[in-house]
Amino acid sequence: MTASAAIHGARGQHWIAHLARHAHARPEVTALRCGEVSHTWRGLAGRVLRSGRALARLGVGPGDRVAFVMGNGVEYVESLLAVSAAGAVGVPVNPRLATGEVTYILRDCGASLVLTDGAYGGLAADAAKEDGIRVVDVTAPEDPLAADPLDGPAAGSPAGELAAIDVDEHRPALIMYTSGTTGHPKGAVLTHRNLLAQSQTNLIAFRFEMYDEVYLCASPLFHIGAIGGLAPALLAGATVVVMPTGAFDAGEHLDVMAEHRVTSVFLVPTQWQALVAEQLRRPRDLSRLRVAAWGAAPATDTLLKEMGEVFGDADMLALFGQTEMSPVTCVLEGKDARRKLGSVGRPAPGVWARVVDTEMNDVPAGGIGEIVYRGPGLMTGYWNLPEATAEAFAGGWFHSGDLVRVDDEGFVYVVDRLKDMVITGGENVYCAEVENVLASHPDIAEVAVVGRAHPKWGETPVAVVSPRPGRPVPSLEELRDHARRELAPYKLPTGVETVERLPRNASGKVLKFELRDGRVDDSVHG
Repeated sequence: MTASAAIHGARGQHWIAHLARHAHARPEVTALRCGEVSHTWRGLAGRVLRSGRALARLGVGPGDRVAFVMGNGVEYVESLLAVSAAGAVGVPVNPRLATGEVTYILRDCGASLVLTDGAYGGLAADAAKEDGIRVVDVTAPEDPLAADPLDGPAAGSPAGELAAIDVDEHRPALIMYTSGTTGHPKGAVLTHRNLLAQSQTNLIAFRFEMYDEVYLCASPLFHIGAIGGLAPALLAGATVVVMPTGAFDAGEHLDVMAEHRVTSVFLVPTQWQALVAEQLRRPRDLSRLRVAAWGAAPATDTLLKEMGEVFGDADMLALFGQTEMSPVTCVLEGKDARRKLGSVGRPAPGVWARVVDTEMNDVPAGGIGEIVYRGPGLMTGYWNLPEATAEAFAGGWFHSGDLVRVDDEGFVYVVDRLKDMVITGGENVYCAEVENVLASHPDIAEVAVVGRAHPKWGETPVAVVSPRPGRPVPSLEELRDHARRELAPYKLPTGVETVERLPRNASGKVLKFELRDGRVDDSVHG
C-alpha cells in the first residue's frame, strides 16, 4: 500500500473505512456477536477482506449485484461488508418470500451471485436455478469465501488493506426492495453516502456513547430497519449483538440483553409489550439499557406508561421513515412521547420535509397533505424503473405516499397512506383514523380497514378484525355503535370480517392488498 493510498483511504466515510479504522485502533474489542459466535474488530476485518478477495475470484466486480437469501447471523454482516469491499452492490432478500417472489427480485436486480446459508439454501437454489445464477452457502464447510485464510506473516494487516480499498461513496451500496404491500416490490438504490446520512441521524437520535455502546440488532437483516441500526453502529464502533432468525421470544431477548449488557435496541410495539410482560414476570438486570426505541406502528399511551415503569432508566424513542429515505425521516424523543401521543415526531437532522396538496402547494399547520422529502438519505431512484422514479420525484421532492398533519410545534402525525384513503360518496375516509377508533373496542386484538367497491357510493370502508382470545366476535352494528361518538356516519364501516390474525410482511406492516377482496353490506352507509 502506497502512502498516498493510505492517506486517501483514511478519508473514507463508508462502512469498509469504519471497519478498517476500528480494526486499527481497537483490534481486540468485540465487534460482532450472534449466539456463541463472536469476532473482534481485527477478526472481522480479516474475514471481510478474505471474503472480498474470494468474491473477486468468483468473478464479482464493481457494480455487480450480489443477493443475500439467508437468516440473521455473523455471516450476514460479514457478507454485506465483503460485497462492498469487492465494489459490488448488495441486495438483501426476504427469505420468507415464496420461491417465485425471490426469483422476481433476482431477475429484476440482475443478480450475478446469491449468498445463502444452510437454512435457506434450498429456497435460494430453487429461485436461482432457472436463470443459472450461482448460489454459495457461506455457512458450508466448503464455502468458497472461506478458501483464503488470512494468517501467517504474508497476510499483512487486514486493517491497512481494507483502508486502501477505494470505495466510491456516490455509487450504490445496496438495493433494498420495498415491502410490496400493494404489489411487486421496487428496488430502492441506496448509496454509501445514503448510509452515512442514516448513520449520522441515528448517532444523534440514539446518542451513541463512544466505545461503550452495545447495540442489539433484533430486526431481520434483510430489512432496512436493521441496516439503519447496523450502519451507525459500525461508524461508532459499537458492539453489535445480532439476534438469530426465529420466532420472537421475549424471554430470550431479555436474557441476551442482560448477558451482553445491551445499551440500545429497536423493536416494534407488540414486541415491547411482550418484553414488558416477561420482565414483570421474571426481572433481569437491564441497568445498562439507555435507549428503548420503537417504530413501524404506533405505541399506545398504556404501553408507553408500562415501558416507563419497567424500563425506567431507558430513554424511549420513536423512529419513523421508509426504505427510500435510508430510512429514518422523523424522530420522537422520549420527553415528548406521551405529550405528543400518536405523533411520529419532528423531521430528523438533515431531512427536508414539506406537507403539500396535490398541486404541490404547502398545507397550513393542522391541514392534511402528503409529506414529501429531500435530503442526503434519499435514494438515487428505483432500480430500472425510470418512470416510477420520475413519479416519486415529481416537483423536485420525494413523494412518500403518507398523508399527515403537522401541529403548531412541528410534530408530524400520520393520518394514512395516500393509497389507503377511501373515497366514499365523494368524501375522504382515512383508514388509519377509523382503525384507531375501532382498535379501542374491548373485543378486538387488531384491526385493519380497507376500501371495497360499492354500487352506490363507489367504495366504502370495511373492517377486518382479529378478536381477542376468548372474547366474542363483535358484530357490524356493535362496531358502528362503538365508533359513532368519534366518527362521522360516512366513516363508519359498512362491513366486518374476522380473521385469526392480520397478514403482515416481515417488517410488521399489514398486507392490505390481501384483504381487499370480499363482501360489503350494501344496506348501510352514513
